[in-house]
Amino acid sequence: MYVIGIDIGGTSIKGIVMNERGDGLCETRVPTEAHLGKEHIALHVETAIRQLLESYPDAAGIGIGTAGRVDADTGRIVYATANLPGWQGFDLRQRYEAMFGLPVVVDNDANAALVGEAWLGAGAGLSDLTMLTLGTGVGGANMIGGRLYRGAHWNGGEWGHVVFMPHGRPCNCGRQGCIEQYISGTALVRLAREAAGRDYDSGREVFADYERGHQAIADVLRQFVDNLALFVQNIHLGLNPSAILVGGGVVEAGALWWPLLHSRLAELDPAMDVRAASLGNRAGAIGAARLAMDALTGSQQ
Repeated sequence: MYVIGIDIGGTSIKGIVMNERGDGLCETRVPTEAHLGKEHIALHVETAIRQLLESYPDAAGIGIGTAGRVDADTGRIVYATANLPGWQGFDLRQRYEAMFGLPVVVDNDANAALVGEAWLGAGAGLSDLTMLTLGTGVGGANMIGGRLYRGAHWNGGEWGHVVFMPHGRPCNCGRQGCIEQYISGTALVRLAREAAGRDYDSGREVFADYERGHQAIADVLRQFVDNLALFVQNIHLGLNPSAILVGGGVVEAGALWWPLLHSRLAELDPAMDVRAASLGNRAGAIGAARLAMDALTGSQQ
Protein backbone atom coordinates (compact mmCIF):
# COMPACT_ATOMS: atom_id res chain seq x y z
CA MET A 1 0.00 0.00 0.00
CA TYR A 2 1.25 3.46 -0.92
CA VAL A 3 0.05 6.64 0.79
CA ILE A 4 0.79 10.32 0.37
CA GLY A 5 1.80 12.56 3.26
CA ILE A 6 1.65 16.36 3.00
CA ASP A 7 3.06 18.88 5.49
CA ILE A 8 1.83 22.46 5.02
CA GLY A 9 4.35 24.87 6.49
CA GLY A 10 4.54 28.63 6.42
CA THR A 11 7.43 28.56 3.94
CA SER A 12 7.03 25.33 1.99
CA ILE A 13 4.68 22.42 1.41
CA LYS A 14 6.49 19.10 1.69
CA GLY A 15 5.13 15.87 0.29
CA ILE A 16 6.18 12.23 0.44
CA VAL A 17 4.98 8.80 -0.67
CA MET A 18 5.42 6.08 1.97
CA ASN A 19 4.78 2.36 2.10
CA GLU A 20 3.87 0.21 5.11
CA ARG A 21 7.51 -0.66 5.78
CA GLY A 22 8.32 3.02 6.30
CA ASP A 23 10.20 3.53 3.06
CA GLY A 24 10.08 7.04 1.60
CA LEU A 25 9.62 6.38 -2.11
CA CYS A 26 9.17 9.82 -3.63
CA GLU A 27 9.32 13.40 -2.32
CA THR A 28 8.42 16.87 -3.49
CA ARG A 29 8.45 20.41 -2.18
CA VAL A 30 6.64 23.51 -3.41
CA PRO A 31 6.58 27.03 -1.94
CA THR A 32 3.63 27.94 0.26
CA GLU A 33 3.57 31.66 -0.57
CA ALA A 34 1.10 32.11 2.25
CA HIS A 35 0.94 35.89 1.83
CA LEU A 36 -1.02 35.33 -1.39
CA GLY A 37 -3.94 33.84 0.54
CA LYS A 38 -5.96 30.69 1.07
CA GLU A 39 -6.72 29.76 -2.55
CA HIS A 40 -3.10 30.15 -3.55
CA ILE A 41 -1.94 27.91 -0.68
CA ALA A 42 -4.62 25.36 -1.52
CA LEU A 43 -3.52 25.35 -5.16
CA HIS A 44 0.08 24.64 -4.14
CA VAL A 45 -1.10 21.75 -1.94
CA GLU A 46 -2.95 20.40 -4.98
CA THR A 47 0.22 20.76 -7.06
CA ALA A 48 2.26 18.77 -4.53
CA ILE A 49 -0.33 15.98 -4.44
CA ARG A 50 -0.54 15.80 -8.23
CA GLN A 51 3.25 15.59 -8.53
CA LEU A 52 3.31 12.60 -6.18
CA LEU A 53 0.35 10.92 -7.88
CA GLU A 54 2.18 11.12 -11.20
CA SER A 55 4.82 8.79 -9.75
CA TYR A 56 2.43 6.66 -7.67
CA PRO A 57 -1.03 6.81 -9.28
CA ASP A 58 -2.20 3.85 -7.18
CA ALA A 59 -1.73 5.67 -3.88
CA ALA A 60 -4.53 4.62 -1.54
CA GLY A 61 -4.96 7.77 0.53
CA ILE A 62 -3.69 11.18 1.55
CA GLY A 63 -2.67 12.51 4.95
CA ILE A 64 -2.27 16.23 5.55
CA GLY A 65 -0.59 17.98 8.47
CA THR A 66 -1.17 21.70 8.76
CA ALA A 67 -0.61 24.55 11.15
CA GLY A 68 -3.69 25.54 13.10
CA ARG A 69 -6.18 23.80 15.34
CA VAL A 70 -7.74 20.95 13.36
CA ASP A 71 -10.93 18.98 13.95
CA ALA A 72 -9.40 15.62 13.05
CA ASP A 73 -12.86 14.02 12.79
CA THR A 74 -13.98 16.31 9.98
CA GLY A 75 -10.76 17.72 8.53
CA ARG A 76 -11.85 21.32 9.14
CA ILE A 77 -9.54 24.05 10.46
CA VAL A 78 -11.07 25.20 13.75
CA TYR A 79 -8.61 28.03 14.34
CA ALA A 80 -5.65 29.49 12.44
CA THR A 81 -3.52 32.59 12.78
CA ALA A 82 -2.66 35.09 10.06
CA ASN A 83 0.37 32.92 9.21
CA LEU A 84 -2.03 31.04 6.91
CA PRO A 85 -4.54 33.73 5.87
CA GLY A 86 -8.09 32.55 5.31
CA TRP A 87 -7.29 29.10 6.68
CA GLN A 88 -9.74 29.22 9.61
CA GLY A 89 -12.94 27.36 8.73
CA PHE A 90 -11.40 25.70 5.66
CA ASP A 91 -12.49 22.07 5.16
CA LEU A 92 -9.38 20.49 3.67
CA ARG A 93 -10.69 16.94 3.73
CA GLN A 94 -13.81 17.79 1.76
CA ARG A 95 -11.86 19.75 -0.84
CA TYR A 96 -9.20 17.17 -1.58
CA GLU A 97 -11.43 14.10 -1.33
CA ALA A 98 -13.69 15.66 -3.96
CA MET A 99 -10.68 16.63 -6.08
CA PHE A 100 -8.76 13.33 -6.02
CA GLY A 101 -11.36 10.70 -5.15
CA LEU A 102 -9.18 9.36 -2.33
CA PRO A 103 -9.74 9.24 1.44
CA VAL A 104 -8.07 12.20 3.16
CA VAL A 105 -7.02 12.60 6.80
CA VAL A 106 -6.16 16.04 8.20
CA ASP A 107 -4.47 16.85 11.50
CA ASN A 108 -2.34 19.49 13.18
CA ASP A 109 1.23 19.59 11.90
CA ALA A 110 2.82 19.03 15.32
CA ASN A 111 0.58 15.98 15.84
CA ALA A 112 1.72 14.67 12.47
CA ALA A 113 5.37 15.28 13.32
CA LEU A 114 5.01 13.38 16.60
CA VAL A 115 3.40 10.43 14.79
CA GLY A 116 6.34 10.44 12.37
CA GLU A 117 8.90 10.48 15.17
CA ALA A 118 7.03 7.74 17.07
CA TRP A 119 6.99 5.58 13.94
CA LEU A 120 10.46 6.02 12.48
CA GLY A 121 12.31 8.59 14.59
CA ALA A 122 13.52 9.40 18.07
CA GLY A 123 10.35 8.13 19.76
CA ALA A 124 10.23 4.71 18.10
CA GLY A 125 9.24 1.98 20.56
CA LEU A 126 7.72 4.40 23.10
CA SER A 127 4.00 4.87 23.63
CA ASP A 128 3.97 7.93 25.93
CA LEU A 129 5.59 10.93 24.29
CA THR A 130 5.49 14.70 24.21
CA MET A 131 6.96 16.75 21.40
CA LEU A 132 8.03 20.38 21.25
CA THR A 133 8.89 22.01 17.93
CA LEU A 134 10.96 25.17 18.20
CA GLY A 135 10.80 27.22 15.04
CA THR A 136 9.02 30.44 14.11
CA GLY A 137 6.76 29.60 17.02
CA VAL A 138 6.51 26.70 19.46
CA GLY A 139 4.37 23.76 18.45
CA GLY A 140 3.59 20.70 20.49
CA ALA A 141 1.83 17.35 20.64
CA ASN A 142 1.17 14.57 23.12
CA MET A 143 0.84 10.82 22.75
CA ILE A 144 -0.55 8.68 25.58
CA GLY A 145 -0.71 4.90 25.35
CA GLY A 146 0.32 5.03 21.70
CA ARG A 147 -2.50 7.40 20.68
CA LEU A 148 -2.46 11.11 20.09
CA TYR A 149 -4.09 13.16 22.81
CA ARG A 150 -5.76 16.02 20.94
CA GLY A 151 -7.94 17.39 23.74
CA ALA A 152 -11.67 18.03 23.95
CA HIS A 153 -11.44 21.11 21.72
CA TRP A 154 -8.55 19.96 19.50
CA ASN A 155 -5.93 22.16 21.18
CA GLY A 156 -4.18 19.62 23.37
CA GLY A 157 -0.44 20.14 23.00
CA GLU A 158 -0.52 23.89 22.29
CA TRP A 159 2.49 24.30 24.53
CA GLY A 160 3.59 27.45 22.74
CA HIS A 161 0.75 29.42 24.32
CA VAL A 162 1.10 28.18 27.86
CA VAL A 163 1.92 31.28 29.93
CA PHE A 164 5.49 30.98 31.17
CA MET A 165 6.00 34.53 32.48
CA PRO A 166 2.83 36.17 33.87
CA HIS A 167 2.51 39.73 32.50
CA GLY A 168 5.53 39.02 30.29
CA ARG A 169 6.21 39.72 26.64
CA PRO A 170 3.16 40.28 24.39
CA CYS A 171 2.29 37.34 22.16
CA ASN A 172 0.53 37.34 18.79
CA CYS A 173 -2.26 35.29 20.37
CA GLY A 174 -3.27 38.36 22.39
CA ARG A 175 -1.90 37.23 25.74
CA GLN A 176 1.33 37.99 27.55
CA GLY A 177 4.22 35.80 28.60
CA CYS A 178 3.56 32.77 26.38
CA ILE A 179 6.45 30.31 26.18
CA GLU A 180 6.64 31.01 22.43
CA GLN A 181 8.07 34.43 23.31
CA TYR A 182 10.99 32.84 25.17
CA ILE A 183 12.06 29.55 23.53
CA SER A 184 11.13 29.77 19.84
CA GLY A 185 13.67 30.42 17.11
CA THR A 186 12.05 33.81 16.58
CA ALA A 187 12.43 34.62 20.28
CA LEU A 188 16.09 33.60 20.27
CA VAL A 189 16.85 35.97 17.39
CA ARG A 190 14.93 38.83 19.03
CA LEU A 191 16.65 38.33 22.40
CA ALA A 192 20.04 38.23 20.66
CA ARG A 193 19.31 41.50 18.87
CA GLU A 194 18.39 43.16 22.15
CA ALA A 195 21.45 41.85 23.98
CA ALA A 196 24.05 42.45 21.28
CA GLY A 197 22.67 45.66 19.86
CA ARG A 198 22.91 44.42 16.30
CA ASP A 199 20.45 43.14 13.72
CA TYR A 200 20.46 39.35 13.29
CA ASP A 201 18.50 37.98 10.34
CA SER A 202 18.49 34.35 11.43
CA GLY A 203 19.37 31.90 14.16
CA ARG A 204 22.42 30.83 12.12
CA GLU A 205 23.92 34.28 12.58
CA VAL A 206 23.21 34.13 16.31
CA PHE A 207 24.90 30.76 16.65
CA ALA A 208 27.85 31.97 14.57
CA ASP A 209 28.45 34.78 17.07
CA TYR A 210 28.10 32.28 19.91
CA GLU A 211 30.86 30.16 18.35
CA ARG A 212 33.02 33.28 18.07
CA GLY A 213 32.75 33.71 21.83
CA HIS A 214 30.43 36.74 21.88
CA GLN A 215 29.70 37.10 25.60
CA ALA A 216 26.29 38.77 25.25
CA ILE A 217 25.12 35.96 22.95
CA ALA A 218 26.52 33.32 25.31
CA ASP A 219 24.41 34.87 28.08
CA VAL A 220 21.31 34.88 25.85
CA LEU A 221 21.79 31.23 24.89
CA ARG A 222 22.33 30.24 28.51
CA GLN A 223 19.06 31.94 29.49
CA PHE A 224 17.32 30.33 26.51
CA VAL A 225 18.50 26.88 27.63
CA ASP A 226 17.50 27.56 31.26
CA ASN A 227 13.99 28.54 30.14
CA LEU A 228 13.70 25.47 27.92
CA ALA A 229 14.92 23.16 30.70
CA LEU A 230 12.45 24.60 33.19
CA PHE A 231 9.58 24.30 30.74
CA VAL A 232 10.51 20.73 29.87
CA GLN A 233 10.53 19.92 33.58
CA ASN A 234 7.01 21.35 33.87
CA ILE A 235 5.86 18.99 31.10
CA HIS A 236 7.67 16.10 32.78
CA LEU A 237 5.89 16.81 36.06
CA GLY A 238 2.49 17.27 34.42
CA LEU A 239 2.43 14.32 32.02
CA ASN A 240 5.48 12.23 32.88
CA PRO A 241 6.01 10.89 29.34
CA SER A 242 8.64 8.27 28.60
CA ALA A 243 10.50 10.89 26.57
CA ILE A 244 10.16 14.49 25.49
CA LEU A 245 11.23 15.11 21.90
CA VAL A 246 12.52 18.51 20.83
CA GLY A 247 12.46 19.35 17.14
CA GLY A 248 12.29 22.34 14.83
CA GLY A 249 14.82 24.63 13.22
CA VAL A 250 16.56 25.55 16.48
CA VAL A 251 17.55 21.91 17.02
CA GLU A 252 19.56 21.88 13.79
CA ALA A 253 22.20 23.83 15.74
CA GLY A 254 21.79 21.56 18.75
CA ALA A 255 25.41 20.44 18.79
CA LEU A 256 26.23 23.90 20.14
CA TRP A 257 23.72 24.05 22.98
CA TRP A 258 22.45 20.50 23.58
CA PRO A 259 25.19 19.72 26.16
CA LEU A 260 24.15 22.87 28.06
CA LEU A 261 20.55 21.66 28.07
CA HIS A 262 21.39 18.18 29.31
CA SER A 263 23.59 19.59 32.03
CA ARG A 264 20.74 21.80 33.22
CA LEU A 265 18.20 18.96 33.00
CA ALA A 266 20.44 16.71 35.08
CA GLU A 267 20.44 19.36 37.80
CA LEU A 268 16.65 19.65 37.74
CA ASP A 269 15.71 15.96 37.47
CA PRO A 270 18.02 13.18 36.19
CA ALA A 271 14.99 11.00 35.38
CA MET A 272 13.93 13.19 32.46
CA ASP A 273 14.56 11.67 29.03
CA VAL A 274 14.82 14.54 26.54
CA ARG A 275 15.79 13.69 22.97
CA ALA A 276 16.44 15.60 19.78
CA ALA A 277 13.89 14.71 17.11
CA SER A 278 15.66 12.81 14.34
CA LEU A 279 13.52 13.11 11.19
CA GLY A 280 14.14 16.82 10.61
CA ASN A 281 11.68 18.68 8.42
CA ARG A 282 10.41 15.39 6.94
CA ALA A 283 8.69 14.38 10.21
CA GLY A 284 5.38 16.09 9.45
CA ALA A 285 4.97 14.59 5.99
CA ILE A 286 6.02 11.13 7.21
CA GLY A 287 3.60 11.35 10.12
CA ALA A 288 0.78 12.56 7.87
CA ALA A 289 1.35 9.54 5.65
CA ARG A 290 1.19 7.26 8.68
CA LEU A 291 -2.09 8.89 9.80
CA ALA A 292 -3.55 8.15 6.37
CA MET A 293 -2.24 4.59 6.51
CA ASP A 294 -3.75 4.00 9.95
CA ALA A 295 -7.13 5.35 8.79
CA LEU A 296 -7.10 2.96 5.83
CA THR A 297 -6.25 -0.06 7.98
CA GLY A 298 -8.68 0.80 10.77
CA SER A 299 -6.00 1.72 13.30
CA GLN A 300 -6.42 4.87 15.37
CA GLN A 301 -4.05 7.63 16.37
